[in-house]
Amino acid sequence: MEYVTAVPHPRSEAAAPDRSGRRSLALALLCGALGAAVALLATRQRWAAGTASVAGGAFPLTAKGSDVTGVPAALAIVGLAALVAVFAVRRAGRLVVSGVLALSGAGIVVAALLGASDSSALDEKAARASGDTSATVATLSHTGWPWVAVAGGALILLAGLLALRYGSRWPAMSGRYERGTDRPRRRPRPADPERPEEIWKALDRGEDPTGT
Repeated sequence: MEYVTAVPHPRSEAAAPDRSGRRSLALALLCGALGAAVALLATRQRWAAGTASVAGGAFPLTAKGSDVTGVPAALAIVGLAALVAVFAVRRAGRLVVSGVLALSGAGIVVAALLGASDSSALDEKAARASGDTSATVATLSHTGWPWVAVAGGALILLAGLLALRYGSRWPAMSGRYERGTDRPRRRPRPADPERPEEIWKALDRGEDPTGT
């Protein structure tokens, strides 16, 4: 009995990297854009709440994510810019931009984790409200929004890792948009000898009507 060994078609083997490149590109774009939007949204929400002792009783205080730390919002914008810049550069430049994208996501994760239990922003508000620089906030509580920012940073980090791994297979900006690229000049069409007006027009343009 003879066994026939199936030989993979060359076209199917060549198409496999293209499919993986398209899938990784779509996933990176989705993760990067969604992660930046989530991180920016989370920084605008309330992260912590407490009370300050003032004359007449307790005064409620709240702190948004941007009050606690400005790092996640700044890095979200940097990550979004890096995600777009990935397609404007090639080779080593793409690796550098992909690294910036990944580091932006990692930075958001670290900053949000540190801010999840931070009370310095509320302590400053308590000092201003009470007029006592040594005053601190009481009955401190935190919300879940810092962890939402962590999730956004993780998505940006994933987009950066995908760019580092599969970025070489992704398309780049068309060469016609790059500086220094000369567009090919169109060769003038020879004038029709049976149409004298075309001959005169060619002579007016300084062209050889014979096309030689």
